[in-house]
Amino acid sequence: MTNYTANDIVQLARDSKRLTTKEIIDGVTEEFIELHGDRYYGDDKAVVGGIGLINSIPVTIIGIQKGQTLEENVKTRFGSPTPEGYRKALRLMKQAEKFHRPIITLVNTPGAFCGVEAEERGEGEAIAKNLYEMSQLSVPILSILTGEGGSGGALALAVANDVWILEHSIYSILSPEGFASILWKDSARSSEAAEIMKLTAFELKELHVVDKVIPETCGNDTLSKKDIIKNLKKTIIEQLNDYQTMSVDELKNQRYNRFRKY
Repeated sequence: MTNYTANDIVQLARDSKRLTTKEIIDGVTEEFIELHGDRYYGDDKAVVGGIGLINSIPVTIIGIQKGQTLEENVKTRFGSPTPEGYRKALRLMKQAEKFHRPIITLVNTPGAFCGVEAEERGEGEAIAKNLYEMSQLSVPILSILTGEGGSGGALALAVANDVWILEHSIYSILSPEGFASILWKDSARSSEAAEIMKLTAFELKELHVVDKVIPETCGNDTLSKKDIIKNLKKTIIEQLNDYQTMSVDELKNQRYNRFRKY
């Protein structure tokens, strides 16, 4: 664990060179078939989902994709899903339930897309429906915060039995800029806001908002993407094996009780 400030972590969480959802999927699965579309309106490039094998265990993986170039970020709106993205995610989760596959979600978003067209197509309803449906699914859900975890846009994929976070990621009700604008009417005080918001991985772990912190450092050294993925895959396999010992009622009760405290 390095001596970064909360504002340093915010900048690292937003770094365009961070692991993307597609990189993580490619690294932890032996095979992956991507599925498209919400069956209502269209296919949101900000949400990637499909069926994969992890240590020969079939899983459904759904993640929010940010780009690493300007062109990629324009296509994904810098990782801000539209209603179609959330509805695609829910479609795949219901499919996972039908075929008894565990669900893994990878969350990296500043928040849901806030354009007028998203509101016209029911952004709030799509997020709310995900929260409702995910709370009742009969298969295990593991959610991993891999960068930014912003507001309801992140929570819509994070109603889970276990919530993990990469060491240099954040999870909060709004951005530090938004917090500073509301509290002090001055977005320039965002670094000050970040220090008091308790949005970093180890603060969230201490508050029991997340269950596990996935290391990105070893001592003062930053781990390579390959090493982070290797460790993440090993930990996921252990968790999937634990889920196999739990009944449907145990899974639902664990998920419900986890979120009831908040």
